[in-house]
Amino acid sequence: MRLVETKIVKGTITLKTGLHIGGSKSSLDIGGLDSPVIKTPQGIPYIPGSSLKGKIRSLLGLKEGSFDVKTDSDVLIKMFGSSEKGKETISRLIFRDAVLDEADFKKVFTDNDAILDTEYTEAKYENTIDRKSGTTKKGGLRQIERVPAGAKFNFEIVVSIFDDDKEDILGTLKEGIKLMEANYLGGSGSRGYGKVEVAYEIE
Repeated sequence: MRLVETKIVKGTITLKTGLHIGGSKSSLDIGGLDSPVIKTPQGIPYIPGSSLKGKIRSLLGLKEGSFDVKTDSDVLIKMFGSSEKGKETISRLIFRDAVLDEADFKKVFTDNDAILDTEYTEAKYENTIDRKSGTTKKGGLRQIERVPAGAKFNFEIVVSIFDDDKEDILGTLKEGIKLMEANYLGGSGSRGYGKVEVAYEIE
């Protein structure tokens, strides 16, 4: 097996609705957010490469009727790698963490005096309703931190092609990105979170 070509897929992920990819709470302050988003040590939200990889693989698997990585097709096994006995192969894809375009964020939000709950995020209030009384259950009100719609993240995916690859790895990756646009990224997609628009070019 010999590496014959490397392609770089790079572009932007634009949030069409608020995005929540969970991170750990740094403190237990009273009144703090219940579910914070993942951030860098500098406090800047980002999209982990693992989130992109997992979402695209899951959607491609569902499209081909595979509900477990052990039943994935040959092209998915090659794209995402496998350590399963008899199917061992290295991943053809490297998903970098997608970083927030801070300059664009400042232009869209700060310069336009948009109201945010923190420097980079909004807090969405959600509650759990008691079906009998029609009122909020005790302890049901919570704050979910989201990166607001309009934010842009710069992403990069490295695609390695080997001389024994007969499958259309790049074409399948494009299909996965399209499926993600029609679905959602992050959590709470059924409640409207995580709709994205992806623009990219291949180098």
